[in-house]
Amino acid sequence: MSAYRTIQIDGLNIAYRETGSPQSPTILLLHGFPTSSHMFRNLMDALADRFHLVAPDYPGFGNSSMPAIDEFEYTFDNLASVIEKFIEALGLNKYSLYVMDYGAPIGYRIAHKYPERVEALIVQNGNAYEQGLREFWEPLKAYWIEPTPENADKLRQLLTLDATKWQYTHGVRNPESISPDNWNIDQALLDRPGNNDIQLALFYSYGSNLPLYPQWQEYFRKYQPPTLIVWGKNDSIFPADGAYPYLQDLKNIEFHLLNTGHFALEEEGETIAWLIANFLTKQLQRLAT
Repeated sequence: MSAYRTIQIDGLNIAYRETGSPQSPTILLLHGFPTSSHMFRNLMDALADRFHLVAPDYPGFGNSSMPAIDEFEYTFDNLASVIEKFIEALGLNKYSLYVMDYGAPIGYRIAHKYPERVEALIVQNGNAYEQGLREFWEPLKAYWIEPTPENADKLRQLLTLDATKWQYTHGVRNPESISPDNWNIDQALLDRPGNNDIQLALFYSYGSNLPLYPQWQEYFRKYQPPTLIVWGKNDSIFPADGAYPYLQDLKNIEFHLLNTGHFALEEEGETIAWLIANFLTKQLQRLAT
């Protein structure tokens, strides 16, 4: 059963879920947009008997503090800095890293800085290659070049209930199997006063990730972290084009394209849990010998 905790990092309350024995191998789970550690709720329960799982909410997301944009710099560099300090505060010296969506640029910054801490990568619709940024990203690329009010307004539609629901239901086999709680919870948090400005700041900051892709790819090639790809192949935000390039840089890789959408855990959670347990058990046994 998960515990719901809060820790102070740089004066911010960082909320996190934690389950499993701290004596078990740790998995650090980094969520995507526009959700929170809530996306991992079922996965954490499924793996708690074998692993120690920790899932924080970033500032501005979930149950963590939401300082205004003039009180906190909402950039991926800064989110990664907060999560780095969170990891140190919890004393997580070794962990497997589950990255999804926004979790990828946050997690890869940390992995590149502390490669010795990362025992394995679990990548679910998380990008590190420009091949993965297709049609969906054209309005964002325009905003990176010209962060005008007009270009910002075009992105505000991504913060609406219809868009949030679409993220959960597009590309899934059975939309009726996806709980409306997902988009209703996420949307209530997006609709908090000031949160739209936070999300627009992060939309703009996402452009800072692309120049770091070569560094992350070099990290993959140099350190060869064991990697499990569990990717919703029908995702229009991070399509499978972004999954295949990992095969070029990583040698110890298990690759699965799943017949579902962006939030693959909602429809393929049991499969992903089984794949993680099987993969990490083998890899951690190998590291122990």
